[in-house]
Parts: sequence; C-alpha cells; structure tokens
Amino acid sequence: MQKSTSVKTRLFGFFQELGKTFMFPVSLLAFLGILLGLGSSLTSQAMIDKIPWLGNEILQHFFNSISTLGGFAFSYLPVLFAMSIPLGLSKRNKGVAAYSGFVGYMLMNMGINFMLTVTKQLAEAENLRTAGQGMMLGIQTIEMGILGGIIAGLVTYVLHEKYQDMVMPDAFSFFGGIRFVPIISAIALFLVGLLLPFIWPIFGNAITALGNLIQQAGIFGPFLYGIGVLALKPFGMHHILLAMVRFTDAGGTEFVNGDKISGALNIFYAQLNAGEPISAKATAFLSQGFMPTFMFGLPAVAIAIYMTARPENRKAIKGLLISGILVSLVTGISEPIEFLFLFVAPQLYIFHALMSGVAMMVVSLAGVVIGNTDGGIIDWIIFGVMQGNYTKWYLLIPIGIAWFMIYYFVFKWYIQKHDIKTPGREAAGQDEIDEDGNVNLKVFTKGDGLYDPAIILEALGGKENIKTLDNCVTRLRLNIEDISLVNKNILKKAGALGVVELDAHNIQVIIGAQVQTVKTGIEMLL
Repeated sequence: MQKSTSVKTRLFGFFQELGKTFMFPVSLLAFLGILLGLGSSLTSQAMIDKIPWLGNEILQHFFNSISTLGGFAFSYLPVLFAMSIPLGLSKRNKGVAAYSGFVGYMLMNMGINFMLTVTKQLAEAENLRTAGQGMMLGIQTIEMGILGGIIAGLVTYVLHEKYQDMVMPDAFSFFGGIRFVPIISAIALFLVGLLLPFIWPIFGNAITALGNLIQQAGIFGPFLYGIGVLALKPFGMHHILLAMVRFTDAGGTEFVNGDKISGALNIFYAQLNAGEPISAKATAFLSQGFMPTFMFGLPAVAIAIYMTARPENRKAIKGLLISGILVSLVTGISEPIEFLFLFVAPQLYIFHALMSGVAMMVVSLAGVVIGNTDGGIIDWIIFGVMQGNYTKWYLLIPIGIAWFMIYYFVFKWYIQKHDIKTPGREAAGQDEIDEDGNVNLKVFTKGDGLYDPAIILEALGGKENIKTLDNCVTRLRLNIEDISLVNKNILKKAGALGVVELDAHNIQVIIGAQVQTVKTGIEMLL
C-alpha cells in the first residue's frame, strides 16, 4: 500500500511539474499573439477606411512586420515545447537539457523522414496535408503538432536525468558527463522517429476521438471545459487541459488557406494571420469565455471581501485586493483573488467553477468571436474592439455587468451568513500572532514582513527542511522533509494566500504576482 501511494504521489507531482513547463511557450505565445492581433487589426481594410492615414505604405510595412513577429511562436510551437519541457523539469544543467531537447526533436523528425522514405510513404508536396505530413525546419515529417514536441521533451528529460553525470572510460572521457546527454538524446530520438510512422496513427486517432467527443457536446463543450479548467487549477494541472484544447484536435480541426489546422488557438491565429473569418467554434474555448469571470466576476469578489471586512481592517487589505483586481482585469491571472476564498470557503469555489463554465457557454451562444489566451482587458481591446464589430465585443459589457452583480451579491451574502474568514474578517490582532499565540512578526521582520524571503523560509521549517524549490506563475512548489515544521499562520502574514498540501512532503505556497521575487530570495538564502 505504501508503494502504491508513493507511485501515485510521484505521478501527481510529475504532471504538476509538466503542466508548469507548458507556461514557457504559452507565455511567449500570449505576448506574440498580442502583436499578431495588433498587426492584423492595423492592416485590415476596415481599420484603414476608418483611419485613412494608417494606409501609409511605411506604416503598413511596419504593421506587417509586427504580424510577422507575432507569427513566430505559432509556426514553431512544437520546437518550443521540445525545449521547454526538459528545461522546466530538470533540476540541474537546465541549459544542457534545453539544448538536448532541440537536438532530439530534430533527430526524431529526421528518423521519421528516413522511415517514410524507406517505406515509400513520403508524400508529394501538393499532397502533404491530406497525407498528414508537413514541414518542420526544412524536414518533411508527420504532422504531430505540439504532441511531437512533448514526446521529444519527455524522452530528453528522462535521458538527461539518467546520464548527465555519465562517467566514461578515460579514452572516451571527452564524451562523458553533460556532453553525453545530447548524444544519447540524438540516438534515442532518432530511433523513436523510426517507430513513429507505425504507432502515431494510434495517438492521432485517440486525440481525434477526444476532439469529436468535445465537438459533439455542442454548446456544453465550452461549459464542461470551463468547469474542468477551474477544477484542475487548485492542483496546478489546468495547463495540461488548456494545452490539449488549444493545440490539438481536442480543440477542433479546420482548413485555413487550404491547410488543415488543429487546436482552437492554432485555428484562431491561422485565421487571424490569413485575414479569414474567425471561427466561433474555436473562440468558444479561448479567452472570450473567461472575460465575464476575469474582468467582472473576480473584481466583484474582491469588492465583496472588502465590504465584508471589519472596518478597522479594510485599510490593511486594500492593497492586496487592488493588486488582485488589476492582475485579473488586465492579464487574466485569476489565482491572487481565487486563493483568497478557495481554502476558507470551498463551496464558493465550486460556485465560481460553475459560473465560469456557464460564462463560456453564454458568451459562445451570444456569437462573440474573441480569441487569444488570457481573458483580460488587453485581449478584449486588441482581439475584440480593434478587430471590428463583427467580433460582437460589445456584448461582453452587459454579460459582464450581470456576472459582476451575481458574484458580488452571492459572495457578500455567503461570507456574512456563514461568517467566512476572508481577509480582513479576523478579530483585531489575530493575524499578528503565530500558531502558538506568542510571536509578533514585526519583531523579527523588516517593515511588515510582506514577501520577506527570510521569514517565508523560516516558516517553511528552515534550510534543512527544503529538499527542492521551484515556482510557477503564482505559487512556490516545494518538496519538504517534515510538513509539521511548516507554519501556515506566519506564511499567511508574510503574504501567502494559502498553502496546498499535496501529500506528506509536497506542498504549494500560493504567493501571487510576487512569487518569482520570493523564490529568488529564498534561493539566495539556500
């Protein structure tokens, strides 16, 4: 039983870490997507008709260059995944891992090309798409999308962990250690490439079946997707579901400019780049469905928390709430507000998940077509307002107002009725003491101790208690020796929004936007 639990724990932790690595390419994609949206809107004839001076030839060349820059990540996304996975998962020699990921990915595609050639399955240029093949950095290969990059990245990571300290005989010592990692990655993934033409149809059919299942759900597809993302978010695994729908057949398949494109976000970017009408089926799974929640619902939650706080405590929590509102409204990062109520009122989080699913369904039914990844005001302006009224951006306003009112009154009512201890509702002085009731943080911290790495490290049990330390967008991810040494009350006083105990040794400390600064500070102390 002990062994089974251990395996389950390791798998759970691995998938959390894997989901975190997806943020490397996705964050780049989100930024470059904004550039693509700006470029496409400013070069559209409709925009030029409204603002004639935008038609200036030099300006148009500049705007087109922005679109070209924005299209980079879309074109080479599988390569980015192949490099980011070993980079993110590896604890040492990360640069070697990323380099080996690139080498392995290229050799895998060369292996595929070799086998397709030998078996006479290599398609002619005009039949590439119908044969399920494409070009990747000059190599004709099977069209696998990001799944090809994920396969190469995972294999490289395993090989990197196993062989980065490889000791070779003296005569071959030059090829030992970290130099052996790209060598073994190249060999292993070339062999994987030789096998893929025979086994890829199994994976491809499975993903296609998942996509058909979601698409056949009709309007309930976005509803279930929205709930699924929120259900996985507390465990940090929602990035895996997001990636599946954004970049594989699970998010639909359409032809753009004669090319078969799979994945909701891929379809959106391809249509945006080609100047074709935007698919409502694709944007149903993108940022538009999150906008009522991120731009209106969660700010309403923050206001409800403020209004239900003790009057003497409101000044102390104002900065925290304003920061959460701005992050959610502008960038679509929701955790800083969500984790204010997740742990003290799970029932409210269930309500929030259901409302998020309903939002995706309602916005889709309204015929809105706004894509990209974030769901904040930047996406609303660039991919909605600036693209023209055909996106129906204006419908987000009445829908959002309704979401604001529902969230505000439900949260305010529930917090007061059940006396939920959201920030600011503690009795005076309660948050100034530790679990034993005898430690005032102001005695041993600079200022008020907010985000102080030394205090957070001490609250985690000190240096000796930390086995591994990492972070994602909003949380510290730690493997610790003894969980009983973790002082949650001090962590809360030092700025933590909550602590998630995954098992006896793995925890997550939700910090919010300052997580990278905190992690860097702790690393320096370690």
